[in-house]
Amino acid sequence: MSGNRDMDDHPSSQGLGDPKLLEIIDKLVELNIGDTVALPQLLVVGDQSSGKSSVLEGITGLPFPRDSSLCTRFATQITFRRAAHTRFNLSIIPSQTTSKEEAARLRDWKLDGMKSLNRKDFSRILDEVHNVMGISNASAGAKKSFSDDVLKIEVIGPDQQHLGVVDVPGIFRKITEGVTTQSDMASVRAMVERYMANPRSIIMAVVPANVDIATQEILEIAKFHDPAEQRTLGVLTKPDLIDKGAEDNVLDLIQGTTHTLSLGWSMVKNPGQQDLKRGDDFDRHASEKAFFGTHEIWSKIDNDKIGVDSLRLRLVELLTAIVQKEFKHVRSDVMQNLKASEKKLNALGPSRETREEQQKYLLKLADRFQSMTANALEARYAGDNAFESTPRLRLATAMVTRNELFSNDVWHRGLTMRFVYGKPKDKPAEGENEKQKSSSDSDEAPPSSHDPQSEEDMVPTRYQVGDDDLDDILYNERIPASPDKGIMKWMEKVYNSSRGYEMGTFDVSLIPFMWKQQTLKWEDLALGYTSDIISTVHTYIRDLLKEICQEDRVRSTLLSVMMDPLIERYKRAMDQTRSILEVEHNPMTYNHYFAENLEKW
Repeated sequence: MSGNRDMDDHPSSQGLGDPKLLEIIDKLVELNIGDTVALPQLLVVGDQSSGKSSVLEGITGLPFPRDSSLCTRFATQITFRRAAHTRFNLSIIPSQTTSKEEAARLRDWKLDGMKSLNRKDFSRILDEVHNVMGISNASAGAKKSFSDDVLKIEVIGPDQQHLGVVDVPGIFRKITEGVTTQSDMASVRAMVERYMANPRSIIMAVVPANVDIATQEILEIAKFHDPAEQRTLGVLTKPDLIDKGAEDNVLDLIQGTTHTLSLGWSMVKNPGQQDLKRGDDFDRHASEKAFFGTHEIWSKIDNDKIGVDSLRLRLVELLTAIVQKEFKHVRSDVMQNLKASEKKLNALGPSRETREEQQKYLLKLADRFQSMTANALEARYAGDNAFESTPRLRLATAMVTRNELFSNDVWHRGLTMRFVYGKPKDKPAEGENEKQKSSSDSDEAPPSSHDPQSEEDMVPTRYQVGDDDLDDILYNERIPASPDKGIMKWMEKVYNSSRGYEMGTFDVSLIPFMWKQQTLKWEDLALGYTSDIISTVHTYIRDLLKEICQEDRVRSTLLSVMMDPLIERYKRAMDQTRSILEVEHNPMTYNHYFAENLEKW
């Protein structure tokens, strides 16, 4: 213990670090960089009834209004600068979620160069800020009760030390009819937690000394976001309301015997109602000094832990220390975010505000699209890394693979009945009747270089386009089963069920009938094949647009412009396939081998 010493004997402000670093941090806060990078800051939190506003007034010297209707309904950033002349600057920092138009309107509100700021003027200004932010009581209907926008107050003068404090609304557990709602309660808590979650913030938790510390919700929230309690500073208020005999418990707390915090505890004496009625005649600092000096129990506490003046110096030291410690990390985070943003910006391409710039931009995209498509069709994949990162851009390979699959499918699944291969014999040798009969029902087929290894190899691969515009075009393919056995028995059955008075011959109309029956599966195979080709091409177009155009809105617009002509071409491809099927279902040939072979048989 250093014992009780004069409260005016504060450590010097020299050696507290370069104020330029603190100014840079404040500028980053003003630019909303804190929404993406954790910035060092002092954060004042507490319940609405904790005396937080009085503590803040003692630290800042600002005459915060006593009117409960003007209680903090937004975060307030208060910064102090040393300069030759005293002045106050007030402005609004829009939240990141505020619309562009609304943000511009909020930034237009400024009060610069005020020579003084008394309580009456401050109340009027805060009332004006409420209106500018669109804040009202819950009874006002559509207007909001709290805002994510930030009021910035700059206090500049020759006696100011560099300090920055962020004050957030006090949390509350009971709603006030016509003033706050259940939703406001949750909104305020979420706002407070969002600020406290910043790992580079110093949390100044204000709690009344006349209540059980274990019941204070603000300390529970602080511990959640600061489990090791390395960045939480406790500030006790209302020592004059402590029950007689409970002083020892408070003393243990401040001396670190119970509920230890790495940054420790401080205690201040806020003005009472009678003190406030005295107006300008009341000297807060003298009253506070007299209170702690006349109570024997508080003489056991180091002077740097009691009084608002000591608290202010402690905050300056803490802020300077955390800024010096974290500044290099902040700079690194800002640079990383800057590089990421520049990469996204470069991906958007050059400016295209004018018509000429827009035409140049589109021509560059068209040229890139054309050159990549030429390489994709010729299977020249080595010239562009996109073919490695996006394999579906390998268009020629996809086409060849699907063509082979179609060939296999037609060969192995394209017939209703299997043909029997081999030359006919006029008189089978003895013992070969059964063999020939068995051969007529066999599954044998001539050798094929496309013979699949498994049935799954013959199932066409449908590309998942994910575009509803193609649903009415693509064919819902049914994979045909393998051909049945025994074409000879089937032909005999067809002949026996259709023969007339022919003499040693048959009705020639049976040939087209059997041809149509044998080619029934062609429709599924051909239309399924064409659908897969369409899907492959459409997927290629979408993937290529995504590769050459990183901006979603532009890419979506280009695809929308291309869609109608693409749909028309896809429909024509399906119609052409159906036309070919119709022709092939009606047999006609001028191949003389057909007639000669038929004559031999």
